[in-house]
Amino acid sequence: MSKFRKKKSGGLPAINTSSLPDIVFMLLFFFMTTTTMREQELVVKVRQPKATEVKKLEKKSLVSNIYVGQPIRKYQSKYGTEGTIQLNDFFANVNDISDFIFSERESRKEEEIPLLTTSIKADVDVKMGVITDIKQELRKVQALKINYSTVETGEMEF
Repeated sequence: MSKFRKKKSGGLPAINTSSLPDIVFMLLFFFMTTTTMREQELVVKVRQPKATEVKKLEKKSLVSNIYVGQPIRKYQSKYGTEGTIQLNDFFANVNDISDFIFSERESRKEEEIPLLTTSIKADVDVKMGVITDIKQELRKVQALKINYSTVETGEMEF
């Protein structure tokens, strides 16, 4: 006599994971190409003023940023609450601007130097005297292409 055995149910079949590495690398490549890294860490608060007539900068790689605003909370005990200047990742005073512009020029190619733009990103509450001092220092080093960074609004308010 032969013995008949019941076939056991094998459960669910295994999930096919052969395309999983392709999907992971495709996502990784997507995020690597679309993500932009912040070049500088802000150590001052900057709430940009609103404007109606704005124009975007063409080549952001040719822009040197000067941030002006109140220091963030962890630096207020050392630098106070008045408008301070940030060049790259460090606090600076007006006299450091000329060295900053010269170092920016040295890091560029010769043909890019006339195209360099200095962007002033100032907080709305910063006193105009600080901005005027920055502009005077920029004039001394012949950095005459100045951009004031703002936030665009829809219509002009009166």
